[in-house]
Amino acid sequence: MLNPPEVSGTRRNVTAAAVIAVALILQVSVANRLPLPGGVQPDLVLLAVVALALVSGSMTGMVTGFAAGLCADIIPPADHTLGRYALVYCLIGFVCGIASAEMDRQSLVPFFAVAAGALAGTVLYAGTGMILGDPRAGWDTVVGIVPLQLLYDVIASPFVVWAVLRVTRRFERGERARGDRLSLPVARYRAMSGRGGGL
Repeated sequence: MLNPPEVSGTRRNVTAAAVIAVALILQVSVANRLPLPGGVQPDLVLLAVVALALVSGSMTGMVTGFAAGLCADIIPPADHTLGRYALVYCLIGFVCGIASAEMDRQSLVPFFAVAAGALAGTVLYAGTGMILGDPRAGWDTVVGIVPLQLLYDVIASPFVVWAVLRVTRRFERGERARGDRLSLPVARYRAMSGRGGGL
């Protein structure tokens, strides 16, 4: 017999994997081809990692960020050292997951977290490039790219955050409905056992 928490965890992992796969496909096929000013595109994968971390917590954010970053490192047109995105997305997923506790109390937290995640992601990626001797990661390039990257990510964030929250809420609703089908309401139990309200 399967344990319900294991089923729930498996379904949650499959949902996160599907979200990351869709974000990677959209990044490569749509976002990277947008002719935006400055030659910078929104980072849909980073936004998906931040949204999943806000929904599921720091451990899921860290693991999801590492897996998504590793895929982003491998998928063409990858022209950088393997592991840079994995490190950056892993750290950002962990930090944004810590902020998930505040999400229920304040509705603007996801958007501030996305802006902070976009800023931190761009700066960390450039910083790792400088450490590894990437000639494209100079201060002049970073100063020119960071504001545009932040702007594009903030503009794209409502759509990505909304989509991820919608998918995860549907998952949670399905889990609740499944649990309700297996549980026996009190009134029905009393009726079945012959202990009605008139006793």
